[in-house]
Amino acid sequence: MDISGVRYAPQIEAAATAHGLDPKLLAAVAAQETGGPGASSGQNIVGDGGHGHGVFQIDDRSWDFAKTPAAMDPGQNADMAASILADNLHRYGGDVHAALSAYNTGSPTATGTTTRWGDGTTLGYADSVMRHYGDLGGDTASQLLADRGETSQSVNSLATYASGAGQAAGSVASPGSSAVQEPEMPPLMASFTPAPAIQYTSPGQQAATNAGAEGDKALGDLVDASDDSSDSGDDG
Repeated sequence: MDISGVRYAPQIEAAATAHGLDPKLLAAVAAQETGGPGASSGQNIVGDGGHGHGVFQIDDRSWDFAKTPAAMDPGQNADMAASILADNLHRYGGDVHAALSAYNTGSPTATGTTTRWGDGTTLGYADSVMRHYGDLGGDTASQLLADRGETSQSVNSLATYASGAGQAAGSVASPGSSAVQEPEMPPLMASFTPAPAIQYTSPGQQAATNAGAEGDKALGDLVDASDDSSDSGDDG
C-alpha cells in the first residue's frame, strides 16, 4: 500500500511489513501521535511533558526502549511501535479498535486521548486513528465500529499477525457480525515441542540401586568361580 507522501514512509513501511501490519494503519498512528487533525505524517519529536519519544511517542514510563537514543531514530521508533501494535492485535484477537486503544492507554476499552477535528468532530484515540487511516486511503466504508468491536474485511487484513502467519484475512468478525472467532495459534507456538521429562533419582534411591548392583556383581562372581572349578575338572 502506497504511503509515499508520508514523512518517514520507508521506515514505517519496513516496520509494518516486518510485523504483518498495513503500512497505512501504522502511518495513521504516527499522524495521530505527532501530526494532528488533518495531518498525514508524524514528526520526530519529544512530547507529553518529555515522556513521549519519537514519531510514535513511545513513553519512557512504560518502555525502557524510550530511555535510549534509539527511541529518537525514526526507523527503530517505528519498529517498536509496530511491535507494540502487533502484540496488541494478537492479545485482543485481531480487534483493531481494541489494539489501538491499548496502544494509547493500556486498556482495550478506554476512550483515551480525544482529538477535535477541523469540522468540530471530537473522536477518541482509536476512532481518530481510523479517521487518519481513511484519509490515507484506507477503506473506511465498513471500518471497525467503536461501540461494537466489529472489524471490516479490509481492516481485518491489518491483523494477519494476530491470527498466525499465512492465515487468510476474514477470520475475525466481518461486518454485521458481533462474534469474534478465536485466532489460530501462530506457527511458532504451534511447532513448539516440550522437552523430554527429566527423571530425578534421590540419593536414597541411588544408594539402593548401587547396593543392588553390587549384590548382582557378587553373585556373578560366585557363578564365575563355580564355572572355573568345573572347567578345571573337565580339563583334568
